[in-house]
Amino acid sequence: MQFEVKALRGTEGLIVLLMEAVDAMDAEAQVRAQGYTVIASRSKQSWSQMLHWGKSSFPLVLFSQELVALLGAGLSLIEVLETLAEKETQPEVKKTLDYLIALLYEGHNLSYALEQRPKDFPALYVATVRSSEKTGSLVEVLSRYIVYQAQMEGIKGKVITSSIYPVLLAVVGVLVVLFLMVFVVPNFSHIYEEMGGEMPFLSRVLMQWGQFLDTHLKMFLAGVATLAVLLFLAVTQPASQRWMKQKLWQLPGVGKRLNLYQMARFYRSLGMLLQGGMPIMVALKLVSGLLDESLREQLKLASVSIHEGGSISQAMGKYGMVTPLASRLLRVGERTGQMGEMMERIASFYEEETVRWVERFVKLFEPLLMIFVGLIVGVIVVLMYFPIFELAGSIK
Repeated sequence: MQFEVKALRGTEGLIVLLMEAVDAMDAEAQVRAQGYTVIASRSKQSWSQMLHWGKSSFPLVLFSQELVALLGAGLSLIEVLETLAEKETQPEVKKTLDYLIALLYEGHNLSYALEQRPKDFPALYVATVRSSEKTGSLVEVLSRYIVYQAQMEGIKGKVITSSIYPVLLAVVGVLVVLFLMVFVVPNFSHIYEEMGGEMPFLSRVLMQWGQFLDTHLKMFLAGVATLAVLLFLAVTQPASQRWMKQKLWQLPGVGKRLNLYQMARFYRSLGMLLQGGMPIMVALKLVSGLLDESLREQLKLASVSIHEGGSISQAMGKYGMVTPLASRLLRVGERTGQMGEMMERIASFYEEETVRWVERFVKLFEPLLMIFVGLIVGVIVVLMYFPIFELAGSIK
């Protein structure tokens, strides 16, 4: 990330330096190392950075894959990180790797070093690494995390792929309607104004709209652009996102599927941590952040029940955290001692059900959307040409 740092040095006066750094403190440290006195600093964000605000640019999955490959080849952890830092060309990623190396040389373990970079390494990843430090199976645990990420990205990809065509269809429909209303209808309104005569009520309303746009076109386009910008800014705000999420959860069919998707992530993450050797109570606390607030409260009650000695299957069933099939799988896991594996099977079942529902919904929604867009365009066209049909009929 780029930072603008205002600084002083000798008789040079106040100057502004542009620095590549991980954060503001790092940028200021670089400027001080050059002999300057720092006055102030601020981040210089590009449009791409603003669109991805709050998201890390650190390639976590690629980093894990390279870590597994090099550790498997017999290199020590320090040697692996130094090798990755030497070949890295992105300044932000290199700074993160150098920071990890410095902490490891100070005697800290890897999980502590990762924990100091919460933007680059999520709590679930740190917990996964910490569990491996107790068992000495870092390669195995990281391999499991890579598989976990691939499975989660897979289901996201299927949902996004299924949604592309309906979204494109809706966008094209809106653009066609706007083209008709902004450019075609005003031209027809001039023609009918010159012809005179009576028109049907709806046709007259449409022509009046065309005349209004012809007179105030720039104002209308400016209003549409302003509204689009305001909507974009509102959607990117955390409060607006929370409000939209609450409304989605209240929809009868959609809310149930969102719940199922969150439960799939929950059980996939929980199963991975348990297979890595992490205690159930610690794992439950770590994965609670993956759930919505309402489900988080239910999980808290279930955690209390488990802490008091209740079984996992009973606690999850009592507070609505499982389906009947999932409850049966949890009981099997308790009997066999393979709770982590059973939780991953539950997650796979939930993911498959979510994907099937999305595919069915899209197959039903696509023709309905096409009919809706076709009706709107058809009504506009008929209302534009209806006076011509009446005029032709009167001439005959």
